[in-house]
Amino acid sequence: MQIKLSGDFFWTDFSSDFNCCVRSTTFIKVAAAGCAVLALTACGRSTQPLAENARHYETHGIVRGLAPDGRTIDVEHEDIHGFMPSMTMPLSARNPQEIGNMKVGDAIAFRLNVTDQEVWIDNVKKISASEVHLPASTPSPPVSPQSSARLREGDQMPSFSLTNQNGERISLDTFRGEPFVLTFVFTRCPLPNFCPRMSNNFEELQTAIKDGSGALAETRLLSVTLDPDYDSPKVLSDYAAFHHADRKIWSFATGDEKEIDSLTRAFSVYRQTEGGTISHGLTTALIDKDGKIDKIWRGNAWTPREVAEAIRAENE
Repeated sequence: MQIKLSGDFFWTDFSSDFNCCVRSTTFIKVAAAGCAVLALTACGRSTQPLAENARHYETHGIVRGLAPDGRTIDVEHEDIHGFMPSMTMPLSARNPQEIGNMKVGDAIAFRLNVTDQEVWIDNVKKISASEVHLPASTPSPPVSPQSSARLREGDQMPSFSLTNQNGERISLDTFRGEPFVLTFVFTRCPLPNFCPRMSNNFEELQTAIKDGSGALAETRLLSVTLDPDYDSPKVLSDYAAFHHADRKIWSFATGDEKEIDSLTRAFSVYRQTEGGTISHGLTTALIDKDGKIDKIWRGNAWTPREVAEAIRAENE
């Protein structure tokens, strides 16, 4: 696992639909020592096999939602010392039977497992609500509360005006005449299968573009930050360098809050500040050379090969 420090923030070479991250001096000290996170003292010895190189956190939370797949529950969890603050996020179980009898509102104890590629929960059990210690609620409205104008495949990409990692203004016209792939990330993200996976996928896609021909060779990449208050052009420039971004192919962009909110709302990307960090969804889209949205991938399951094939198919 590679770790890069710059100023008072860091990136890990993690390879993720919800995400969170927070500036942490503890994190930095641990990273400087060669570790990515601090482990919590275990609440009990596990009966489950441990994945090699996984980091494990024993914590509590409240079930806030159930996914149709039966493998994922939305959990509002406690602060996880040395890793992430309290927030609500979807968590998957490798053994669906562990969460099969859960109901919204149940208080649970569980272990969060994190590797360089994935996150999952196990050792799930129901507990008394009095054992869950969540921070005092300070509700704030979501940054992106509207969903009625959700873009769909075949729609025209809306206009935008942003600033790239070089401090240059970019807009939809910047990409006119070339296909481009758009995704949303932010630089301070510890969970491997959320934003870091999007950036790693784009890095792999960039290689395919360099080695490709035809429409694939003409395709450009655009990563838009969900954290414009922190992700300045300089921060994005350092992040771009970490991911070996070729400025002729891959742009990282920031903008004012209203401009970012306009784009996230258009693509129905949930984005809300929670516990001092950002909870959000993931959406990636392929826009053709005429500005039409050809394909939309929601979540983190898409692969660079899948996107490359979609680009080739659109131009056959």
